[in-house]
Amino acid sequence: MIHSMTGYAARTLNEGGIGLHMELRSVNSRFLDLHFRVADDLAAFEAGLREKFTARLGRGKVECRLSFTLSGQGEGAELNLEKLAWLQAQEARIRAVLPEAAPLTVSDVLHWPGAFTQEGVDFSALEPAIGRLAAETLDEFIASRAREGAKLAAVILERGQQMRAIVARVAPLIPAAQTAFREKLRARLSDAVRDAGVNIDEGRVVQEVALFAARIDVDEELSRLTTHLDELDRILKTGGAAGKRLDFLMQEFNREANTLGSKAAVSEVTQAAMALKLLIEQMREQVQNLE
Repeated sequence: MIHSMTGYAARTLNEGGIGLHMELRSVNSRFLDLHFRVADDLAAFEAGLREKFTARLGRGKVECRLSFTLSGQGEGAELNLEKLAWLQAQEARIRAVLPEAAPLTVSDVLHWPGAFTQEGVDFSALEPAIGRLAAETLDEFIASRAREGAKLAAVILERGQQMRAIVARVAPLIPAAQTAFREKLRARLSDAVRDAGVNIDEGRVVQEVALFAARIDVDEELSRLTTHLDELDRILKTGGAAGKRLDFLMQEFNREANTLGSKAAVSEVTQAAMALKLLIEQMREQVQNLE
């Protein structure tokens, strides 16, 4: 299965009067780049979370937020007066600059990180719960990346089919171009020697046609494009971490399309090379999102 590097998931779990909340989101990155935003009282669990994520994720800039709330006074929580004083001072500073800003509500204060002291709360006992929360969130997160990856793979495959159609259309044009050049060259030589009363040098005609045929021969390029398209299909159907392999394949596609354009002897081949390059660029943009 192909996975995108873009994904999102959020889960909440209640354990002994403590509400645990985890949120995962990711964007593109060349490597796996993990960033944690963890409440101070839960910082001891970051190393374990990093190990879990590294084991299941390959690439992407991933941000993990882990926070908690206390559900009641019966769990040993008391208002943190120092935090409340700090909030009051910060609100005063902000309102001095932005007097129209809405004031903090009681609900805002009660849900502010650190608004309660955690005397009597054994955070070390939360390790199993955080492990379950991480597994559930990670499952949902990977599933969201898989859904997005399937959409991207479908787009890439569709562009690949368009490229196959172009390759199939170009192949018959080359022999026709060689025949047209042979007749055109023969006509020019005939006009040139008519008044001189000499015969056309058939050997020279054959030589010029052979040189022209070699110059516009794109069979090798078309063959390699077909081979690369077969590899594209294989990679997408095999799945796994395919982003880097497909990125390299896009470079190979582009190289063959450039060569095809440089050898173009008829306008149809030139247009085909340009159409191929456009499709390759569209595929490359999607490939950059794959893990």
